[in-house]
Amino acid sequence: MSKTIRIGGVPEHYNTPIHLAIESGAIKNEGLQIEWITFEGGTGEMREALINNKVDICAILTEGIVSGILQGVPAKIISGYVKSPLIWGIHSGTENPIRDHKEIYDKQFAISRIGSGSHLMPIVDALNNDKKIEESQFKIIQNLKGALASLQKQETDVFYWEKYTTKPYVERGELKRIGEYVTPWPCFVLAAHTEIINERPKDISRVLRQIQRTSAMFMENEDAVNMVSERFKIKKEDAAKWYHATEWATDGWVSNKMLKNVVYTLKEANIIDEMADTEQLVWQRNSI
Repeated sequence: MSKTIRIGGVPEHYNTPIHLAIESGAIKNEGLQIEWITFEGGTGEMREALINNKVDICAILTEGIVSGILQGVPAKIISGYVKSPLIWGIHSGTENPIRDHKEIYDKQFAISRIGSGSHLMPIVDALNNDKKIEESQFKIIQNLKGALASLQKQETDVFYWEKYTTKPYVERGELKRIGEYVTPWPCFVLAAHTEIINERPKDISRVLRQIQRTSAMFMENEDAVNMVSERFKIKKEDAAKWYHATEWATDGWVSNKMLKNVVYTLKEANIIDEMADTEQLVWQRNSI
């Protein structure tokens, strides 16, 4: 009888290789059954699921899981996943008078959850512009749908979300993009709950092997752009721009220098209290 592993992620194009690894039967051939869990609330919702042991492995924003682990989320980074940075679209409601990215730092921010990318990135962005955002400026709106409603009512003024996911809403006039912000590190890693790491390390390695193998194949797939365009309702030209700017990990290596960069930035932005040993963030594969 196959053993189940619960894998979660956002409903976005970045996770196409994971879906292909599941759909092709590659992971099932390892003797494992996969339950995919969609987290529309993003990294903050995944952190909550890890705390409550409702998911085993997540494709999660690097800065979100680093800050989460340092704040007590029972997880470790088990592999890199998307090696390229994320391009965040910075958005406002169409009737909001804000016109430019430079005007936002004293405004009200819509965020999916505390600890999510939509929460952390404005703080890091402000830091890089010698500004500071107070916690009172954040309003939790759960997900993209909640943000659309909040921004249009002008209960909030600003919302950070992945550029190509929100582009159809911008083109339909439901959102206004006022800027972009590029994450200063690789955007997604794979993280696992400490319980499954301790109890089933070989199963984790099997899952990783197939996700990384499928990622390598996806990067060589001539039909990848069409696939992404059709699956995620993204214009073909946008899917092509995104695909050719994105690289996935094909092995489990995680750069310690990159993690030090994230920890330093989170500390400077007052998201975490002190510098931390980056070794505690990563699964140390001594047992297998």
